[in-house]
Amino acid sequence: MEKQRQKKAPSFMKNVLILMFAQIMVKVLGLVYKFVITNFEGFGDTGLGYYSAGYQIYSVLLALSSIGIPSVISKLVSERIAIGDKKGAQRIFRTCMTFFVGIGTVLSLGLFFGAEYIATAIFNVPDTKYVMQVLAPAVAFVAASSTFRGYFAGLNDMKPTSYSQIIEQFFNCVLSITFVYALLGREPYIMAAGGNLSTTLAILLTFAYLIAYYKRRKLKINPKQESPEEDLTTGQLLKKILTISIPVTISSIISVVNPLIDSATVSRCIQTAFASMYPIKEELEAFAMSKTGILSKVDTLVNLPTAVNVAFSTALVPAISGALAKKDNKTASKRMTFSIFASLLIVLPCTAGFIALAQPILNLIYPSANNGAEVLMIFSIPMIFIALNQTINGGLYGLNKTHVPAIALGVGAIIKFVLNIVLISNPNIEIMGAGISSIVCQIVAFLITFITLRKHIKLEFKLGRMIIAPIIAASFMGVCAYFIQHALVGILGNAISTVTAIILGAIIYAITLFMLRILSKEDILMIPFGTKLYALLVKLGIYKEEFVAKEITYAEENKTYEPMEILEEKSKIEYSIREDNNRKRSNRKAEKKNKRKPKHMK
Repeated sequence: MEKQRQKKAPSFMKNVLILMFAQIMVKVLGLVYKFVITNFEGFGDTGLGYYSAGYQIYSVLLALSSIGIPSVISKLVSERIAIGDKKGAQRIFRTCMTFFVGIGTVLSLGLFFGAEYIATAIFNVPDTKYVMQVLAPAVAFVAASSTFRGYFAGLNDMKPTSYSQIIEQFFNCVLSITFVYALLGREPYIMAAGGNLSTTLAILLTFAYLIAYYKRRKLKINPKQESPEEDLTTGQLLKKILTISIPVTISSIISVVNPLIDSATVSRCIQTAFASMYPIKEELEAFAMSKTGILSKVDTLVNLPTAVNVAFSTALVPAISGALAKKDNKTASKRMTFSIFASLLIVLPCTAGFIALAQPILNLIYPSANNGAEVLMIFSIPMIFIALNQTINGGLYGLNKTHVPAIALGVGAIIKFVLNIVLISNPNIEIMGAGISSIVCQIVAFLITFITLRKHIKLEFKLGRMIIAPIIAASFMGVCAYFIQHALVGILGNAISTVTAIILGAIIYAITLFMLRILSKEDILMIPFGTKLYALLVKLGIYKEEFVAKEITYAEENKTYEPMEILEEKSKIEYSIREDNNRKRSNRKAEKKNKRKPKHMK
């Protein structure tokens, strides 16, 4: 029994929490090293502009060669595993590894030798080529690492994905600070190139870790097992993979093209708008790069909540694919509804917090380069729809509707490009135009994906509890955080007052969620340790539930956290079994007692 429990696949929410922890660590470490290098003398917004401009091109090539890979492989592998076809799952992995690493290698070479042309043609800033050249070798290794991550995600093992991301970002953080510090006093673009060299070295170390993990944990295949995948030629299997991967890859490219659109259009449009104010070309380029650097700072901050939310979209693909492979539409529907609701609960308070504390947060993190509070405020709004799109796209991938996110993001990207050109070229709007275009872009993409999702899977949304109430709770938290920070800043200073406002704001938000009963009993029980939390809420009188004791006992004894109706049904079954056993024991005792009685007393 114990062995069976150990082999039991991790629950959906456990996988979400593993990925969520990794994403938080990755983004915090990313924030740390950007905080340090941006505040180095001589680096600032300009150095960060060079750093991010080259990185955006690298991100597009990553999307081509790797970003969509984990979703594709996890979907295909989970479908094979769901029907017991380990041999087919392993063949899919091997084919994907060969194909995608080949693409990654070609793109690495293309980036290295084409860096100078890209730097001039897209950014009109030739010195960004050095950043791209030091990043070029990383593309092929990321493709291989992404294949490993997708393989293990399909096996419902999110640990290698999480651990490898943390390892990569840890080394990236340490090496970035080290290299930029070593290059202090050099030109900003040289320091930026040194900072990005750390990314390549960190990825090489991560790749080594994933190889070691794979050797220990890969599937053990019975050579005698028959697999439907064996009937397919390599060409047919590749066609099957590409049918799914091409739309996913297009979606991935478009998702990273939006920041690239910002980098490219900001640089060019700012140079156009302010050409008369900066007649010297080098000064104009530096000014444009400083504006690009502001966007990079803002992206780093708003990407933290959306990166945490990626956990749901990543875990949803194999979860929904596996459920549908077993014809379990009810489970797929519940997980989709809960994930969208959870995404809102995560991102709404972050939006309210950024709007309320924009300038104090920038003063805290970037004391030497704290411009951009208005930009942070406006970029926090599309963050809501980015998070929702991430979650919905994970569901659509699991439903095999991979073309829909590509279409939605493509339409949004076109709208964003046009609006950027029009708005940023206006010197009165400048980079605020990038935020306005992002709002329109993400809303359009959300409407397309959400309408499609509702046609193919039932969503049990309750407008008041799941949308309006969370907005009220987040708004209340934002107002409280604003007044707390302003009340304390004169006494404690910006750093302590801002951190205090954030912590108290989070506590206020959590209390408001429970006081308004925004989370249902089922939602709480979906969370690991949710049964204990629910019991506490019942004791405090916030929630009332007569069957809570039985459900908590069941959940704790069986190490599982399941939706309410499943727990209630199991409680009823267990109660029925216990009553039946009690009756049998009573009958046996009565029979024994009856046998011992004298005949005249029977």
